Amino acid sequence: MSIFTITNQPISLDDLRNFLSDGNQIKLSDESKKKIDSCRKFLEKKIAEPGAKYYGINTGFGALCDVEIAPDQLEQLQENLVMSHACGMGDEVKNEVVKLMLLLKMKGLSQGHSGVTVETVEKIAELFNAEIFPIIWEVGSLGASGDLAPLAHLTLPLIGKGTVRYKGEKRNAADVLKEKNISPIKLKAKEGLALLNGTQFMSAWGCYSLMEAERVGTLADFVAAVSVDAFDAQTNPFHPAIQKARNHQGQIESAQNVLKFLEGSEIAKQQKENVQDPYSFRCVPQVHGAVKYAIEQVRDVFEREINAVTDNPLIFEEENLILSGGNFHGEPLAIGLDYLGIAMSELASISERRTFQLISGKRNLPKFLVNDSGLNSGLMIPQYTAASIVSMNKQLATPASVDTITSSDGQEDHVSMGANAAVKTYKIVYNIEKVLAIEFMTAMQALDFRRPLKSSPLIEKIKSDYRKIVPFYEKDRIIYDDIQVTVDFMRGLTLA
Repeated sequence: MSIFTITNQPISLDDLRNFLSDGNQIKLSDESKKKIDSCRKFLEKKIAEPGAKYYGINTGFGALCDVEIAPDQLEQLQENLVMSHACGMGDEVKNEVVKLMLLLKMKGLSQGHSGVTVETVEKIAELFNAEIFPIIWEVGSLGASGDLAPLAHLTLPLIGKGTVRYKGEKRNAADVLKEKNISPIKLKAKEGLALLNGTQFMSAWGCYSLMEAERVGTLADFVAAVSVDAFDAQTNPFHPAIQKARNHQGQIESAQNVLKFLEGSEIAKQQKENVQDPYSFRCVPQVHGAVKYAIEQVRDVFEREINAVTDNPLIFEEENLILSGGNFHGEPLAIGLDYLGIAMSELASISERRTFQLISGKRNLPKFLVNDSGLNSGLMIPQYTAASIVSMNKQLATPASVDTITSSDGQEDHVSMGANAAVKTYKIVYNIEKVLAIEFMTAMQALDFRRPLKSSPLIEKIKSDYRKIVPFYEKDRIIYDDIQVTVDFMRGLTLA
């Protein structure tokens, strides 16, 4: 197990991917501790000045921003904030996303503009390193005043409240902290607000979806390559000269991938009877490539965000300023997530069309890819399932960022809905795996009807491994297990 040290250096999506895969623990660098401590001391000096009035520090929150709070109630104010805002509902957030939320919250607080204590930031690390993870719910954030409800649930265990997941069990945070001899903290002025304001729910979900999107994008190229041979399609559309003439990098990459996966294929080399193929085969570089471009654009947005300070108000010691603004507003993320969801849904859409072509009885393949069709339905109905998922993705791809609902008595009168965008975008990415699995299963069945010709050595090796767990579809059998096994098989493929 390695240590992930939070420094003043930016972190990337690749860093987060390694963070999740390496089983890291977290700690603050000495430099980060100095920044946090210096900012805290500056804040304490400012709020001690006569007549000082700063939003959320010695005032109420949201529409209650003009209500002044007595100095002896500032700590209670912060605890009340956390408790009252913990209103999440729906499904539990994936543990990988919770881990990213904790890391990204620490990263934001470490930059010395939030006014928290070193003790508070280190308490996040202490719970993380003890593998005590807060239970957070998917629904409840408007993605504007920060991800208030999810971040409140993230914060509750720090003060010995709420529920956590520990050793695979859902338990009361107070009981687990007592069992581990970990003392909860007492939030000081501004700390609850700093913990709750921020975009770490949206950004963690978005980063996780981006990691999965990059993996699924390469997987889609591979599955398309299998289908190209299974359908006895032309490889001319993947020729480098065509891609160079348009000069989109994603298109170039997708075409290169397909040709690489088909290298050495007997089927690809044989003379073709068909002059042209349907768009779902011929336009793979253009469609898959456009998705790759979208992923890169959204990745840029999120890599900026995870290195940003997104709470409120912000403290600028060198300028002698405490400023209330709107860095917690999730609009850049909401639009990016909607864009990613729209783009990724196209991978499923074009995949389902290739599946449809493969079972249609064309190109010397039997209808529904089974002998004695009529008595046997063959692979007729998996295409229905793929079509259903594709339709669901289209519905999920409806933008969330165009919506807004006024909250907090009109004070928060435009919200991003970025949290909803984050949750549904992940669902789109997750759904694509299923559609690709159905295409892969179908293409593998079609390849068996191409014998004695073989596909590429790579595809044949993968096919051999696949047939050990999903046999050739000789006659009708219960098939839902085959689909799920195929999803799991494809997750284990290494295609870099």
